[in-house]
Amino acid sequence: MCRLFGMSSGPRRVRATFWLLDAPDSLAEQSRREPDGTGLGTFDADGTPRVEKQPIAAYQDKEFAREARERESSTFIAHIRYASTGGLDVRNTHPFCQHNRLFAHNGVIASLDALEAELGEYRELVAGDTDSERFFALITKHVDLANGDVTAGITAASRWVADNLPLYAINLVLTTATELWALRYPATHDLFVLDRAAGGRRGDRHLDHASPAGTVRTRSGDLARNAAVVVATERMDEDPDWRALEPGELLHVSSSLRLTRHMAVDHPPAHLLSLDELSDRAALSQS
Repeated sequence: MCRLFGMSSGPRRVRATFWLLDAPDSLAEQSRREPDGTGLGTFDADGTPRVEKQPIAAYQDKEFAREARERESSTFIAHIRYASTGGLDVRNTHPFCQHNRLFAHNGVIASLDALEAELGEYRELVAGDTDSERFFALITKHVDLANGDVTAGITAASRWVADNLPLYAINLVLTTATELWALRYPATHDLFVLDRAAGGRRGDRHLDHASPAGTVRTRSGDLARNAAVVVATERMDEDPDWRALEPGELLHVSSSLRLTRHMAVDHPPAHLLSLDELSDRAALSQS
């Protein structure tokens, strides 16, 4: 299953160090297969998106995913890909960038011809083969139709997919230079959020999070003094304040770390795919 990670430190830029594949004995080794891609997205001080990503394959340098990379940003997005559609190519590796927004997705959407038809001229934003990048383009289209309202755009695009396309899951994280959004839909996969006070529950601890699967790990000394909101596929430490998003819930983290939630999709998908309906490759990516 693809791993999602997002973090916002609000109005303050903080330094954080990331490992996108924590150790040689990580999930990839335990399951005897490597991830199909890793990526990290941040923003420079002037708001310019910065994306580092690479497909992971036998002919490429797996150390890319295990090397520490320290970045400064107000928002962060990371993704570990297990491919369901699209080959092992950098253009199919998350996160994707459109209109100075970064996006990563976990799930499967089918009937891509119908999705492309709905995109219209926004099909030009899609460089690769994935359902994820096409879904992102649909969100971008609806954000534009809503005069830049990202919450409205994610809501409209997610409802259209839920009502018109077969899907397994459309969990996502989307960031701008100052804000973060996360959606869980439907109940297929978990997505958790932690509203972390400065220094954590004890008030004096830096952030040191590692996913139980051994994929995404991040540290930040600055978060001993600053608050943050973290979104992840798995609870990444023992803090009891981790909360699972409800199916259909869209979380928005503002530039001041104010959290708002609303039910973006309040009904089941018109066609919820089962694992048996997925291709062998897609089913493996979601298990």
